[in-house]
Amino acid sequence: MKDNSTFLSIDIEADGPVPGLNSMLSFGVAAFRLDSEDPRKPLATFEANLDTIMGPEWPLCRQSRSTMDWWARQPEAWEACRKDHRPPDEVMPEFVSWCREQPGDLVVVGYPVTYDFMFLYWYVWVFGGLSDNERCPFGFQGFDLKTLAAEKMGVPFRAATKRRMPKRWFKGAPKHNHNALTDAIGQGILFINMMLDR
Repeated sequence: MKDNSTFLSIDIEADGPVPGLNSMLSFGVAAFRLDSEDPRKPLATFEANLDTIMGPEWPLCRQSRSTMDWWARQPEAWEACRKDHRPPDEVMPEFVSWCREQPGDLVVVGYPVTYDFMFLYWYVWVFGGLSDNERCPFGFQGFDLKTLAAEKMGVPFRAATKRRMPKRWFKGAPKHNHNALTDAIGQGILFINMMLDR
């Protein structure tokens, strides 16, 4: 059966672990297709830095102390994700429109997919302008690269770390630097290399 999937490799940066309690600071998405002329080259990308959602209308939202301690050790990445930030209710409808312009069946890909997906999915529903009878353009589930790696490597899930993965899976991928779009592209290339490594 022909696979009509467009894989949306996602990466987000946040000020804590839980959407709604914490803010998504930035996100990057890169679209890949296995059947494109150069599968390792993104077909399209989207990135944005977001305003935090702390304030009277979000009384439970705050920054996580441990996450902010981590950010303090990443000054360049912090500066990049705080540059030109915009309101989520302005950005997320643009992102929904961008998703709808992509060909085929959209499948979110992440490493691990759970953390990044929950933030992106929550923000699409809260700020994306979807009505009750619409669906999220990429559905409600994602493809986890860590699980794929565990299966391909024949190791337990917790042993499927990037340090243990074959170097060939990272061929052509930019260095992970906590810039959301750079990391989304890198994870997308990792995914394509894993899928093409028969």
